[in-house]
Amino acid sequence: MSIKSDHWIRRMSEQHGMINPFEPGQVKHGGDGNRIVSYGTSSYGYDVRCANEFKVFTNINSTIVDPKRFDPGSFVDVVGDECIIPPNSFALARTVEYFKIPRDVLVVCLGKSTYARCGIIVNVTPLEPEWEGHVTLEFSNTTPLPARIYANEGVAQMLFFQSDEVCDTSYADRAGKYQGQTGVTLPRT
Repeated sequence: MSIKSDHWIRRMSEQHGMINPFEPGQVKHGGDGNRIVSYGTSSYGYDVRCANEFKVFTNINSTIVDPKRFDPGSFVDVVGDECIIPPNSFALARTVEYFKIPRDVLVVCLGKSTYARCGIIVNVTPLEPEWEGHVTLEFSNTTPLPARIYANEGVAQMLFFQSDEVCDTSYADRAGKYQGQTGVTLPRT
């Protein structure tokens, strides 16, 4: 298994639609010229952006968080250029980018240091071989203060690992429950 470089990521995205929309370079300034949290292709990965739709966790219903019987009423929907996450809480979002992972590739996601240094943790499970969709992002605010997340800016880096052999059973073969997801996707059983 080997980690893939910017050249491989660029080729797979441009020729096979692995990442769409795809940014071949690193974008560090917005359309107005102001500095942003960077996104796009990096040396050995791809920095994804957060879309402008969020689901912010709230405990107004005093329900129990249960992954088998998750109450969608535990979230408040927010659409905008930014999202404020309450102290010691979390929000779900999705990537701007839609992914189509090759059968011999596994993708691991790590949060960007800009957010990590503020106590905002980005959690994403691995993108398995032949999975496709928008990636659901979880932002945990570990601080005792409200935290801000910016839409359409970089939030996490995807690292691509290619195996020297193809897996026997891919995510598509298993008909995984999150295959082809669009929008912010809540837990499914």
